[in-house]
Amino acid sequence: MTIITSVDDLTAIYGAVSEASTAKVTRALTPAYRRMIDMSPFVALATVGPEGLDCSPRGDRGTVVRVEDDRTLALPDWRGNNRVDSLMNIVRDPRVALMFLIPGSNSVMRINGRAVVSVAPDLLQSFEMDGRHPRSVIVITIDEAYFQCARAVMRAELWDVEKHIAADSLPTPGEMLKAAKEDFDRETYDREWPERAAKTMW
Repeated sequence: MTIITSVDDLTAIYGAVSEASTAKVTRALTPAYRRMIDMSPFVALATVGPEGLDCSPRGDRGTVVRVEDDRTLALPDWRGNNRVDSLMNIVRDPRVALMFLIPGSNSVMRINGRAVVSVAPDLLQSFEMDGRHPRSVIVITIDEAYFQCARAVMRAELWDVEKHIAADSLPTPGEMLKAAKEDFDRETYDREWPERAAKTMW
């Protein structure tokens, strides 16, 4: 196995960066970038902390984040598994990266920046959903915004319904938990999960 260990070696293989690849990077949201983010119901949030890296899926009805201004995003932290890996990382290291997916679009939006975890009452109240509020809101200051080349989504044929995998052909959450913990009651977990999820969505 031959391992690349330097930037010079990578550059020799991949060549120079195209003008479009660098021109698209902005320090604040352009109107077009804002429109893309406003249309995205899903984002992957990457954080870093003393224990290592974490990447967490975040989704919401409508838009997944709220654009506060051209350099600030607000991401409500809705109900989850209470591991709070992302939040623990942010309070110790503010660096974050976000990747937004827009159903039907092959273009992906990316944000690099810094975040804080806010529990300001007025901010929490502003995200009311079905009578509930998030316990905290991640407020992101944008350092870089840009869109990603569409090739990855095109190669994956992500939005082609004919290529979608049948859910019943995949392991259930209970099966995956039992594989990690032999005595786990997968049947009860899988039977109760849909109702529990519906009651704890927000």
